[in-house]
Amino acid sequence: MNSAQIRSSERALSVGMWLIVGGAMLYSVLTVTPLMAAHTPAAWRWTAPILPIVVDAAVVIVVRLDSVLARLGGHGGPWPVALRWMTGAMTLALNIGASALAGDLVGVAIHAVAPLLLIVTAEAGLAYRRAITAAVRALQAEQRAEAQARTQAVEDREEARQRRVRERRDHEAALAREQREHEARLIREEADRQDRIRREEQARADAAAIAEREARERREREREQAQAEREQAEQRAAQQREQAARQKAERERRERAEQAERERGEREREQERIERERAALLSAGPPAEKLPEDRARAVVQAAFAAGLAVRVAAELTGWSVGWASTRYQELRDATVPALG
Repeated sequence: MNSAQIRSSERALSVGMWLIVGGAMLYSVLTVTPLMAAHTPAAWRWTAPILPIVVDAAVVIVVRLDSVLARLGGHGGPWPVALRWMTGAMTLALNIGASALAGDLVGVAIHAVAPLLLIVTAEAGLAYRRAITAAVRALQAEQRAEAQARTQAVEDREEARQRRVRERRDHEAALAREQREHEARLIREEADRQDRIRREEQARADAAAIAEREARERREREREQAQAEREQAEQRAAQQREQAARQKAERERRERAEQAERERGEREREQERIERERAALLSAGPPAEKLPEDRARAVVQAAFAAGLAVRVAAELTGWSVGWASTRYQELRDATVPALG
């Protein structure tokens, strides 16, 4: 039996059980309600259906939970069994109660059919479900074993394939390693040859560089020597120019000194001449008559230069003191701007 058949059997069992439970509950409510109404005060007869509904609800709970536990492979312990048989016994007693009180054995037998069928169906359904669960688990275990076997076979094949792949890869790796080693050996040999060539070229380049450096240093020394000679020639020329400039400056200094000496002598001679003329003008004494104006001005100027009083200058010229004072003022005015 496959899983589809098992699921179909479970659906048939579930549908059949709930049909029986529903029918038994409806029949029980219809049968028990008159009995409860006959034994209930008139004011509370509307509560007559409550008790059969409560008992049947307990039956529904028992059937449903037993099916769930059976499907899960569990067991609720003694209390679910006690509840199942208690609800079954209560349903049976309530259904046959009216006929038993009337002494109707046929009625008792007829009304006992639905409760007994419900009780037996619940027990049989629980057994069926446990058996189906066991079968499902066995089937699942078998399927898991087959799946594991297939998986193991696939893994074995995959491992064998991987082993062959590894062997082939190892062989290829060994060949590649040998090839790499051969290529590396060739590369090393070529590198050694190139290195030898580079060393030789480097040696030649170093020799050429040394020769070039020596030639450059020789040219540099020659250039420095020529530069030193030029600098010495320029230094000698500069010294000669400096000496010529000093000599020229000395000649110019001597010429200026001689010129200054000549000018000082001329000034001194001119000053002596002026002093003699002034002394001559001042030593003449008061004239018998008033001097000519140009002569009188010369006398006043000599008196002013000698620091004589205005009155003395007037006596020496024969002119009035006012005129002499005016000439003194003109001379002072002329002297102040010149000093400024």
